[in-house]
Amino acid sequence: MDALTSPNIDRDPRAAASQSYDLLVIGGGIQGVTLALEAARRGLATLLLERGDFGGETTWNSLRIVHGGLRYLQTLDLPRHRESIAERRWFLRHFPDLVEPLPCLMPLYDPPRGGRLRRRGPLRAAFAADALLGRRRNEGVREDRVIPPGRLLGHAETVELFPEVDRDGLRGGALWHDAVAADSHRLVIELLRWACRAGARALNYVEAAELRVEDGRVRGVRAVDRESGRSFEIRAAAVASCAGPWARRVARRFDRDVPELFHPLLAFNLLLDREPPVGDGRTAVAVASRESGAQTWFLLPFQGRTLAGTFYAPTTEEMLRDGTPGTLGQPLIEDFLGELNAALPGLDLRREEVLRVLWGRLPATAEGSGTPASRPVIHDHGSQGGPRGLVSVSGVKLTTARALARRALQALAVGGEPVEVARPAADPPLSLTELTRLAEHDWNAAREHLRGIVERQSVIHLEDLLLRRTDWGIDPREAEAAARLCESLGWRGFRSREMAG
Repeated sequence: MDALTSPNIDRDPRAAASQSYDLLVIGGGIQGVTLALEAARRGLATLLLERGDFGGETTWNSLRIVHGGLRYLQTLDLPRHRESIAERRWFLRHFPDLVEPLPCLMPLYDPPRGGRLRRRGPLRAAFAADALLGRRRNEGVREDRVIPPGRLLGHAETVELFPEVDRDGLRGGALWHDAVAADSHRLVIELLRWACRAGARALNYVEAAELRVEDGRVRGVRAVDRESGRSFEIRAAAVASCAGPWARRVARRFDRDVPELFHPLLAFNLLLDREPPVGDGRTAVAVASRESGAQTWFLLPFQGRTLAGTFYAPTTEEMLRDGTPGTLGQPLIEDFLGELNAALPGLDLRREEVLRVLWGRLPATAEGSGTPASRPVIHDHGSQGGPRGLVSVSGVKLTTARALARRALQALAVGGEPVEVARPAADPPLSLTELTRLAEHDWNAAREHLRGIVERQSVIHLEDLLLRRTDWGIDPREAEAAARLCESLGWRGFRSREMAG
Protein backbone atom coordinates (compact mmCIF):
# COMPACT_ATOMS: atom_id res chain seq x y z
CA MET A 1 0.00 0.00 0.00
CA ASP A 2 1.37 3.44 -0.97
CA ALA A 3 1.87 5.41 2.24
CA LEU A 4 1.85 8.63 0.22
CA THR A 5 -1.62 8.17 -1.27
CA SER A 6 -3.37 11.54 -1.27
CA PRO A 7 -5.94 12.22 1.45
CA ASN A 8 -7.83 14.50 -0.95
CA ILE A 9 -11.39 13.44 -1.81
CA ASP A 10 -11.02 13.73 -5.58
CA ARG A 11 -14.30 13.62 -7.47
CA ASP A 12 -13.31 12.08 -10.79
CA PRO A 13 -15.93 9.59 -12.04
CA ARG A 14 -14.06 8.87 -15.28
CA ALA A 15 -10.89 7.86 -13.44
CA ALA A 16 -12.90 5.87 -10.91
CA ALA A 17 -14.66 3.91 -13.67
CA SER A 18 -11.33 2.96 -15.26
CA GLN A 19 -10.39 0.79 -12.29
CA SER A 20 -11.70 -2.52 -10.93
CA TYR A 21 -12.51 -2.82 -7.24
CA ASP A 22 -12.53 -5.48 -4.59
CA LEU A 23 -15.36 -3.68 -2.80
CA LEU A 24 -17.87 -1.02 -3.79
CA VAL A 25 -19.59 0.71 -0.85
CA ILE A 26 -22.95 2.40 -1.38
CA GLY A 27 -23.69 5.21 1.06
CA GLY A 28 -21.52 7.99 2.45
CA GLY A 29 -22.84 8.30 5.99
CA ILE A 30 -20.90 7.19 9.05
CA GLN A 31 -21.51 3.50 8.28
CA GLY A 32 -20.38 3.59 4.66
CA VAL A 33 -17.38 5.78 5.42
CA THR A 34 -16.10 3.59 8.25
CA LEU A 35 -16.59 0.52 6.05
CA ALA A 36 -14.55 2.15 3.28
CA LEU A 37 -11.81 2.97 5.78
CA GLU A 38 -11.70 -0.55 7.25
CA ALA A 39 -11.68 -2.11 3.77
CA ALA A 40 -8.91 0.15 2.49
CA ARG A 41 -6.82 -0.53 5.61
CA ARG A 42 -7.05 -4.23 4.74
CA GLY A 43 -5.60 -3.66 1.31
CA LEU A 44 -8.88 -3.85 -0.62
CA ALA A 45 -9.32 -1.66 -3.67
CA THR A 46 -12.36 0.28 -2.46
CA LEU A 47 -14.76 2.76 -4.03
CA LEU A 48 -17.54 4.58 -2.14
CA LEU A 49 -20.55 6.03 -3.96
CA GLU A 50 -22.94 8.51 -2.33
CA ARG A 51 -26.07 9.65 -4.20
CA GLY A 52 -26.13 12.94 -2.27
CA ASP A 53 -23.38 14.51 -0.19
CA PHE A 54 -21.21 12.74 2.33
CA GLY A 55 -22.81 12.52 5.77
CA GLY A 56 -25.77 14.57 4.60
CA GLU A 57 -28.66 12.64 6.10
CA THR A 58 -28.91 10.66 9.35
CA THR A 59 -25.31 11.30 10.44
CA TRP A 60 -25.60 15.06 10.06
CA ASN A 61 -28.91 15.16 11.90
CA SER A 62 -27.79 13.03 14.85
CA LEU A 63 -27.38 14.12 18.46
CA ARG A 64 -23.62 13.60 18.01
CA ILE A 65 -23.06 11.62 21.24
CA VAL A 66 -20.46 8.85 21.17
CA HIS A 67 -21.90 6.52 23.81
CA GLY A 68 -19.88 4.39 26.18
CA GLY A 69 -22.60 1.79 26.69
CA LEU A 70 -23.57 2.61 30.28
CA ARG A 71 -27.23 1.95 29.48
CA TYR A 72 -26.45 -1.64 28.45
CA LEU A 73 -25.65 -2.44 32.07
CA GLN A 74 -29.39 -2.14 32.79
CA THR A 75 -29.95 -5.35 30.83
CA LEU A 76 -26.54 -6.88 31.64
CA ASP A 77 -25.66 -6.79 27.94
CA LEU A 78 -21.94 -6.93 28.67
CA PRO A 79 -20.71 -7.62 25.10
CA ARG A 80 -22.36 -4.43 23.80
CA HIS A 81 -21.10 -2.50 26.81
CA ARG A 82 -17.51 -3.61 26.12
CA GLU A 83 -17.85 -2.91 22.40
CA SER A 84 -19.17 0.61 23.03
CA ILE A 85 -16.33 1.42 25.42
CA ALA A 86 -13.74 0.13 22.94
CA GLU A 87 -15.21 2.10 20.02
CA ARG A 88 -15.54 5.29 22.06
CA ARG A 89 -11.88 4.90 23.03
CA TRP A 90 -10.96 4.49 19.35
CA PHE A 91 -12.65 7.76 18.43
CA LEU A 92 -11.04 9.61 21.34
CA ARG A 93 -7.60 8.22 20.45
CA HIS A 94 -7.70 8.92 16.73
CA PHE A 95 -9.85 12.07 16.60
CA PRO A 96 -8.98 14.12 19.69
CA ASP A 97 -9.52 17.24 17.59
CA LEU A 98 -13.13 16.28 16.88
CA VAL A 99 -14.26 13.99 19.72
CA GLU A 100 -14.08 15.06 23.35
CA PRO A 101 -15.45 13.93 26.72
CA LEU A 102 -19.00 15.03 27.47
CA PRO A 103 -19.97 15.36 31.15
CA CYS A 104 -23.60 14.27 31.61
CA LEU A 105 -25.67 15.22 34.66
CA MET A 106 -28.90 13.40 35.47
CA PRO A 107 -30.97 14.79 38.38
CA LEU A 108 -32.35 12.06 40.67
CA TYR A 109 -35.78 12.28 42.26
CA ASP A 110 -38.02 10.53 44.72
CA PRO A 111 -40.15 9.10 43.25
CA PRO A 112 -37.80 8.39 40.28
CA ARG A 113 -38.47 9.95 36.90
CA GLY A 114 -37.81 8.07 33.66
CA GLY A 115 -36.28 4.62 33.27
CA ARG A 116 -35.20 1.95 35.70
CA LEU A 117 -31.66 3.21 36.21
CA ARG A 118 -32.83 6.24 38.20
CA ARG A 119 -32.15 5.34 41.82
CA ARG A 120 -28.96 5.91 43.74
CA GLY A 121 -28.44 2.22 44.57
CA PRO A 122 -28.64 0.86 41.00
CA LEU A 123 -26.62 3.79 39.70
CA ARG A 124 -23.89 3.25 42.27
CA ALA A 125 -23.68 -0.40 41.18
CA ALA A 126 -23.71 0.58 37.49
CA PHE A 127 -20.87 3.07 37.96
CA ALA A 128 -18.83 0.46 39.84
CA ALA A 129 -19.41 -2.13 37.11
CA ASP A 130 -18.63 0.42 34.39
CA ALA A 131 -15.34 1.32 36.10
CA LEU A 132 -14.38 -2.34 36.45
CA LEU A 133 -15.43 -3.55 33.01
CA GLY A 134 -14.15 -0.41 31.33
CA ARG A 135 -10.85 -0.15 33.16
CA ARG A 136 -9.03 0.09 29.81
CA ARG A 137 -11.30 2.84 28.56
CA ASN A 138 -8.49 5.42 28.49
CA GLU A 139 -5.63 3.35 27.04
CA GLY A 140 -3.77 5.45 24.51
CA VAL A 141 -6.10 8.40 24.98
CA ARG A 142 -4.63 11.89 25.23
CA GLU A 143 -4.62 13.25 28.78
CA ASP A 144 -7.21 15.93 28.04
CA ARG A 145 -9.52 13.34 26.47
CA VAL A 146 -9.62 10.92 29.42
CA ILE A 147 -13.03 9.61 30.54
CA PRO A 148 -13.31 9.74 34.38
CA PRO A 149 -15.49 7.29 36.35
CA GLY A 150 -19.11 8.16 37.08
CA ARG A 151 -20.16 9.31 40.54
CA LEU A 152 -23.22 10.30 42.57
CA LEU A 153 -23.83 13.89 43.67
CA GLY A 154 -25.69 15.23 46.66
CA HIS A 155 -28.56 17.72 46.53
CA ALA A 156 -26.39 20.78 47.10
CA GLU A 157 -23.75 19.86 44.51
CA THR A 158 -26.44 19.10 41.92
CA VAL A 159 -28.10 22.49 42.45
CA GLU A 160 -24.74 24.28 42.37
CA LEU A 161 -23.84 22.65 39.06
CA PHE A 162 -27.32 23.01 37.53
CA PRO A 163 -29.19 25.95 39.12
CA GLU A 164 -32.17 25.59 36.74
CA VAL A 165 -32.89 22.02 37.91
CA ASP A 166 -36.41 21.20 39.07
CA ARG A 167 -35.95 20.97 42.86
CA ASP A 168 -39.29 19.38 43.68
CA GLY A 169 -38.40 15.93 45.03
CA LEU A 170 -34.73 16.33 44.05
CA ARG A 171 -32.45 13.91 45.92
CA GLY A 172 -29.18 14.62 44.14
CA GLY A 173 -27.72 13.68 40.79
CA ALA A 174 -25.59 11.28 38.79
CA LEU A 175 -22.58 12.53 36.84
CA TRP A 176 -20.86 10.43 34.17
CA HIS A 177 -18.95 11.07 30.97
CA ASP A 178 -19.62 9.99 27.43
CA ALA A 179 -18.05 11.65 24.39
CA VAL A 180 -19.37 14.01 21.76
CA ALA A 181 -18.50 14.75 18.14
CA ALA A 182 -20.08 18.18 17.89
CA ASP A 183 -18.82 18.62 14.34
CA SER A 184 -20.12 15.28 13.09
CA HIS A 185 -19.88 16.52 9.52
CA ARG A 186 -16.15 17.07 9.89
CA LEU A 187 -15.75 13.66 11.52
CA VAL A 188 -17.25 12.06 8.40
CA ILE A 189 -14.95 14.05 6.11
CA GLU A 190 -11.83 13.27 8.17
CA LEU A 191 -12.71 9.57 8.24
CA LEU A 192 -13.16 9.69 4.48
CA ARG A 193 -9.85 11.52 3.99
CA TRP A 194 -8.21 8.78 6.04
CA ALA A 195 -9.84 6.15 3.81
CA CYS A 196 -8.50 7.99 0.74
CA ARG A 197 -5.04 8.10 2.29
CA ALA A 198 -5.33 4.30 2.68
CA GLY A 199 -6.12 3.99 -1.03
CA ALA A 200 -9.92 4.28 -1.32
CA ARG A 201 -11.79 6.47 -3.77
CA ALA A 202 -15.03 8.34 -3.02
CA LEU A 203 -17.60 10.04 -5.23
CA ASN A 204 -20.48 12.14 -4.00
CA TYR A 205 -23.59 12.83 -6.10
CA VAL A 206 -23.09 9.51 -7.89
CA GLU A 207 -25.83 6.87 -7.60
CA ALA A 208 -25.50 3.12 -7.96
CA ALA A 209 -28.44 2.58 -10.33
CA GLU A 210 -28.22 -1.10 -11.30
CA LEU A 211 -26.37 -4.14 -10.03
CA ARG A 212 -24.39 -6.15 -12.56
CA VAL A 213 -24.50 -9.90 -11.93
CA GLU A 214 -22.89 -12.77 -13.87
CA ASP A 215 -23.50 -16.43 -13.02
CA GLY A 216 -25.18 -15.40 -9.79
CA ARG A 217 -22.24 -13.32 -8.58
CA VAL A 218 -21.78 -9.55 -8.28
CA ARG A 219 -19.63 -8.07 -11.03
CA GLY A 220 -20.22 -4.37 -10.47
CA VAL A 221 -22.82 -1.64 -10.93
CA ARG A 222 -24.10 0.84 -13.43
CA ALA A 223 -23.64 4.23 -11.83
CA VAL A 224 -25.10 7.62 -12.72
CA ASP A 225 -23.39 10.94 -12.11
CA ARG A 226 -26.31 12.99 -10.82
CA GLU A 227 -24.53 16.25 -11.72
CA SER A 228 -23.79 15.51 -15.38
CA GLY A 229 -26.41 12.80 -15.98
CA ARG A 230 -23.76 10.52 -17.47
CA SER A 231 -23.89 6.80 -16.86
CA PHE A 232 -20.87 4.53 -16.53
CA GLU A 233 -19.99 0.98 -15.57
CA ILE A 234 -17.95 0.15 -12.46
CA ARG A 235 -16.43 -3.29 -12.03
CA ALA A 236 -16.42 -4.65 -8.48
CA ALA A 237 -16.16 -8.11 -6.96
CA ALA A 238 -18.39 -7.26 -4.00
CA VAL A 239 -20.94 -4.61 -3.08
CA ALA A 240 -21.91 -3.45 0.42
CA SER A 241 -25.03 -1.31 0.66
CA CYS A 242 -24.86 1.08 3.62
CA ALA A 243 -27.61 3.32 2.30
CA GLY A 244 -29.20 4.14 5.66
CA PRO A 245 -32.87 5.08 5.17
CA TRP A 246 -32.64 3.80 1.57
CA ALA A 247 -31.08 0.41 2.46
CA ARG A 248 -34.35 -1.43 1.92
CA ARG A 249 -35.00 0.32 -1.40
CA VAL A 250 -31.53 -0.59 -2.65
CA ALA A 251 -32.12 -4.19 -1.59
CA ARG A 252 -35.37 -4.26 -3.57
CA ARG A 253 -33.64 -2.83 -6.62
CA PHE A 254 -30.64 -5.17 -6.48
CA ASP A 255 -32.31 -8.34 -5.19
CA ARG A 256 -35.55 -8.43 -3.20
CA ASP A 257 -37.32 -6.67 -0.35
CA VAL A 258 -35.69 -7.27 3.03
CA PRO A 259 -38.14 -5.71 5.54
CA GLU A 260 -35.87 -6.13 8.57
CA LEU A 261 -33.29 -3.82 7.00
CA PHE A 262 -35.27 -0.66 7.58
CA HIS A 263 -38.66 0.13 9.09
CA PRO A 264 -38.67 3.95 8.98
CA LEU A 265 -38.85 6.02 12.14
CA LEU A 266 -38.92 9.80 12.09
CA ALA A 267 -36.39 11.26 14.53
CA PHE A 268 -35.33 14.83 15.15
CA ASN A 269 -33.26 17.07 17.38
CA LEU A 270 -33.68 20.79 17.98
CA LEU A 271 -31.00 23.46 17.90
CA LEU A 272 -32.26 26.02 20.40
CA ASP A 273 -31.39 29.67 20.78
CA ARG A 274 -30.61 29.14 24.46
CA GLU A 275 -27.37 29.16 26.37
CA PRO A 276 -26.17 25.68 27.42
CA PRO A 277 -28.14 24.27 30.36
CA VAL A 278 -25.16 24.11 32.74
CA GLY A 279 -23.10 27.19 33.50
CA ASP A 280 -19.75 25.67 32.59
CA GLY A 281 -20.89 25.50 28.95
CA ARG A 282 -19.69 21.92 28.52
CA THR A 283 -22.00 19.68 30.58
CA ALA A 284 -25.10 18.01 29.14
CA VAL A 285 -28.17 17.24 31.23
CA ALA A 286 -30.52 14.26 31.04
CA VAL A 287 -34.03 15.05 32.22
CA ALA A 288 -37.47 13.44 32.22
CA SER A 289 -40.97 14.56 33.18
CA ARG A 290 -42.95 13.13 36.11
CA GLU A 291 -45.05 10.83 33.93
CA SER A 292 -44.56 7.12 34.48
CA GLY A 293 -42.08 5.71 31.97
CA ALA A 294 -41.32 9.16 30.58
CA GLN A 295 -38.54 9.37 28.00
CA THR A 296 -35.21 10.87 28.97
CA TRP A 297 -34.23 13.96 27.01
CA PHE A 298 -30.68 15.20 26.54
CA LEU A 299 -29.76 18.87 26.35
CA LEU A 300 -26.22 19.36 25.06
CA PRO A 301 -24.03 22.43 24.83
CA PHE A 302 -23.51 23.20 21.15
CA GLN A 303 -21.49 26.21 19.97
CA GLY A 304 -22.75 28.35 22.83
CA ARG A 305 -26.33 27.19 22.29
CA THR A 306 -28.32 24.08 23.21
CA LEU A 307 -28.99 20.96 21.18
CA ALA A 308 -31.94 18.91 22.48
CA GLY A 309 -33.01 15.42 21.50
CA THR A 310 -34.09 12.99 20.44
CA PHE A 311 -37.82 12.94 19.62
CA TYR A 312 -39.15 9.83 17.84
CA ALA A 313 -42.39 9.46 15.90
CA PRO A 314 -43.78 6.47 14.02
CA THR A 315 -44.01 6.81 10.27
CA THR A 316 -44.13 4.69 7.12
CA GLU A 317 -42.33 4.67 3.80
CA GLU A 318 -45.55 5.90 2.16
CA MET A 319 -45.79 8.89 4.50
CA LEU A 320 -42.20 9.87 3.86
CA ARG A 321 -42.63 9.42 0.13
CA ASP A 322 -45.71 11.64 0.07
CA GLY A 323 -44.26 14.42 2.23
CA THR A 324 -41.11 15.80 3.74
CA PRO A 325 -40.27 15.58 7.44
CA GLY A 326 -40.91 19.30 7.64
CA THR A 327 -44.47 19.03 6.39
CA LEU A 328 -45.16 15.90 8.40
CA GLY A 329 -43.60 17.01 11.64
CA GLN A 330 -44.57 20.59 12.50
CA PRO A 331 -47.00 19.49 15.27
CA LEU A 332 -44.28 17.16 16.58
CA ILE A 333 -42.01 20.13 17.24
CA GLU A 334 -44.64 21.62 19.54
CA ASP A 335 -45.01 18.24 21.26
CA PHE A 336 -41.27 18.07 21.83
CA LEU A 337 -41.12 21.58 23.26
CA GLY A 338 -43.98 20.65 25.58
CA GLU A 339 -42.08 17.56 26.77
CA LEU A 340 -38.96 19.60 27.45
CA ASN A 341 -40.91 22.23 29.36
CA ALA A 342 -42.57 19.48 31.42
CA ALA A 343 -39.19 17.96 32.26
CA LEU A 344 -37.75 21.32 33.27
CA PRO A 345 -40.48 23.57 34.69
CA GLY A 346 -39.50 27.17 34.19
CA LEU A 347 -37.64 26.45 30.96
CA ASP A 348 -40.51 27.99 28.96
CA LEU A 349 -39.17 27.14 25.53
CA ARG A 350 -41.02 28.74 22.62
CA ARG A 351 -41.22 27.87 18.93
CA GLU A 352 -39.37 31.02 17.87
CA GLU A 353 -36.33 29.82 19.83
CA VAL A 354 -35.91 26.82 17.53
CA LEU A 355 -33.07 27.78 15.19
CA ARG A 356 -32.98 24.54 13.24
CA VAL A 357 -34.79 21.21 13.22
CA LEU A 358 -32.42 18.34 12.50
CA TRP A 359 -34.69 15.80 10.81
CA GLY A 360 -33.49 12.25 10.33
CA ARG A 361 -34.75 8.74 9.67
CA LEU A 362 -33.73 5.79 11.81
CA PRO A 363 -34.63 2.09 11.69
CA ALA A 364 -37.57 1.21 13.95
CA THR A 365 -38.24 -2.11 15.67
CA ALA A 366 -41.21 -2.76 13.37
CA GLU A 367 -43.30 -1.09 10.68
CA GLY A 368 -45.17 1.86 12.19
CA SER A 369 -43.34 1.60 15.52
CA GLY A 370 -42.13 4.65 17.43
CA THR A 371 -39.28 2.73 19.05
CA PRO A 372 -35.82 2.84 17.44
CA ALA A 373 -34.16 -0.47 16.65
CA SER A 374 -31.35 -1.38 19.02
CA ARG A 375 -29.66 -4.06 16.93
CA PRO A 376 -27.89 -3.57 13.59
CA VAL A 377 -28.61 -5.82 10.63
CA ILE A 378 -26.19 -7.42 8.16
CA HIS A 379 -28.04 -9.23 5.38
CA ASP A 380 -25.94 -11.52 3.19
CA HIS A 381 -28.00 -11.70 0.00
CA GLY A 382 -25.97 -14.58 -1.43
CA SER A 383 -26.73 -16.85 1.51
CA GLN A 384 -30.46 -16.19 0.98
CA GLY A 385 -30.54 -17.09 -2.70
CA GLY A 386 -29.64 -13.62 -4.02
CA PRO A 387 -26.49 -12.37 -5.74
CA ARG A 388 -23.31 -13.65 -4.12
CA GLY A 389 -21.01 -10.86 -3.02
CA LEU A 390 -23.84 -8.49 -2.04
CA VAL A 391 -24.51 -7.50 1.56
CA SER A 392 -26.83 -4.86 3.02
CA VAL A 393 -25.88 -3.17 6.28
CA SER A 394 -28.24 -1.24 8.53
CA GLY A 395 -26.58 0.39 11.53
CA VAL A 396 -28.15 1.90 14.62
CA LYS A 397 -25.35 3.89 16.30
CA LEU A 398 -22.58 6.24 15.27
CA THR A 399 -20.43 4.85 18.09
CA THR A 400 -20.25 1.29 16.82
CA ALA A 401 -20.23 1.94 13.06
CA ARG A 402 -16.63 0.79 12.73
CA ALA A 403 -17.27 -2.44 14.65
CA LEU A 404 -20.24 -3.16 12.38
CA ALA A 405 -18.04 -2.46 9.34
CA ARG A 406 -15.62 -5.16 10.46
CA ARG A 407 -18.47 -7.65 10.77
CA ALA A 408 -19.70 -6.73 7.28
CA LEU A 409 -16.26 -7.49 5.85
CA GLN A 410 -16.34 -10.84 7.62
CA ALA A 411 -19.74 -11.57 6.06
CA LEU A 412 -18.26 -10.85 2.64
CA ALA A 413 -15.20 -12.95 3.47
CA VAL A 414 -12.88 -10.28 2.07
CA GLY A 415 -9.77 -8.61 3.41
CA GLY A 416 -7.17 -9.74 5.88
CA GLU A 417 -5.63 -8.06 8.87
CA PRO A 418 -5.66 -4.25 8.84
CA VAL A 419 -2.48 -2.41 7.93
CA GLU A 420 -1.47 0.59 10.00
CA VAL A 421 -2.06 3.71 7.92
CA ALA A 422 -1.54 6.97 9.75
CA ARG A 423 -4.45 9.37 9.78
CA PRO A 424 -3.56 12.36 7.60
CA ALA A 425 -3.14 15.77 9.19
CA ALA A 426 -6.52 17.35 9.83
CA ASP A 427 -7.85 19.79 7.24
CA PRO A 428 -10.04 22.09 9.37
CA PRO A 429 -11.80 25.19 8.10
CA LEU A 430 -11.54 28.58 9.72
CA SER A 431 -14.57 29.71 11.64
CA LEU A 432 -16.92 32.06 9.83
CA THR A 433 -15.72 34.93 12.00
CA GLU A 434 -12.08 34.12 11.23
CA LEU A 435 -12.72 33.84 7.49
CA THR A 436 -14.61 37.15 7.48
CA ARG A 437 -11.73 38.90 9.24
CA LEU A 438 -9.20 37.31 6.93
CA ALA A 439 -11.16 38.45 3.88
CA GLU A 440 -11.17 42.01 5.23
CA HIS A 441 -7.38 42.04 5.65
CA ASP A 442 -6.14 39.60 2.99
CA TRP A 443 -8.72 38.75 0.35
CA ASN A 444 -6.36 36.47 -1.57
CA ALA A 445 -5.51 34.42 1.55
CA ALA A 446 -9.22 34.01 2.33
CA ARG A 447 -9.83 32.95 -1.26
CA GLU A 448 -7.05 30.34 -1.10
CA HIS A 449 -8.39 28.97 2.17
CA LEU A 450 -11.79 28.54 0.56
CA ARG A 451 -10.25 27.04 -2.57
CA GLY A 452 -8.47 24.43 -0.48
CA ILE A 453 -11.67 23.26 1.20
CA VAL A 454 -13.62 23.08 -2.07
CA GLU A 455 -10.94 21.30 -4.08
CA ARG A 456 -9.63 18.91 -1.42
CA GLN A 457 -12.98 17.91 0.08
CA SER A 458 -15.20 17.49 -3.01
CA VAL A 459 -17.56 20.42 -2.50
CA ILE A 460 -20.19 20.48 -5.25
CA HIS A 461 -22.97 22.70 -3.92
CA LEU A 462 -22.98 25.69 -1.62
CA GLU A 463 -24.97 23.71 0.95
CA ASP A 464 -22.15 21.14 1.06
CA LEU A 465 -19.75 23.90 1.97
CA LEU A 466 -21.90 25.71 4.53
CA LEU A 467 -23.27 22.67 6.36
CA ARG A 468 -21.05 19.63 5.75
CA ARG A 469 -17.49 20.94 5.35
CA THR A 470 -17.93 23.82 7.76
CA ASP A 471 -20.58 24.99 10.23
CA TRP A 472 -20.90 28.41 8.63
CA GLY A 473 -24.57 27.89 7.81
CA ILE A 474 -25.93 25.80 10.66
CA ASP A 475 -27.37 28.93 12.31
CA PRO A 476 -29.87 30.19 9.70
CA ARG A 477 -29.28 33.75 10.90
CA GLU A 478 -25.67 33.55 9.70
CA ALA A 479 -26.20 31.43 6.60
CA GLU A 480 -27.06 34.26 4.22
CA ALA A 481 -23.99 36.29 5.16
CA ALA A 482 -21.82 33.17 4.85
CA ALA A 483 -23.23 32.45 1.40
CA ARG A 484 -22.54 36.03 0.24
CA LEU A 485 -18.97 35.81 1.52
CA CYS A 486 -18.35 32.54 -0.32
CA GLU A 487 -19.83 33.96 -3.50
CA SER A 488 -17.62 37.04 -3.22
CA LEU A 489 -14.57 34.80 -2.83
CA GLY A 490 -15.52 32.99 -6.04
CA TRP A 491 -16.10 29.52 -4.65
CA ARG A 492 -17.92 28.36 -7.81
CA GLY A 493 -14.77 28.71 -9.88
CA PHE A 494 -12.94 26.16 -7.76
CA ARG A 495 -15.17 23.21 -8.69
CA SER A 496 -12.88 21.93 -11.44
CA ARG A 497 -13.90 18.28 -11.05
CA GLU A 498 -17.61 18.83 -10.49
CA MET A 499 -18.68 17.56 -13.91
CA ALA A 500 -15.79 15.16 -14.57
CA GLY A 501 -16.59 11.83 -16.15
